[in-house]
Amino acid sequence: MQAEWTEEAIQRITTENTTLKQRVRQLNADNRTLDERLKAARSNLRFQDRRVADLEAQIVERGRTMS
Repeated sequence: MQAEWTEEAIQRITTENTTLKQRVRQLNADNRTLDERLKAARSNLRFQDRRVADLEAQIVERGRTMS
């Protein structure tokens, strides 16, 4: 199938393609940033879980020594 493209149509499609490529690059960068933030949040959550467990163990131990 052979189509005839006007210079205007070619320019419009080229411009749109460039815009879409830039958007993809931006979305990829945003995705990397969000992924890094998610990893940091998970790490913080693991740290907090360990801290809570340590504090709970201290409370239990103090309860035993006071009894």
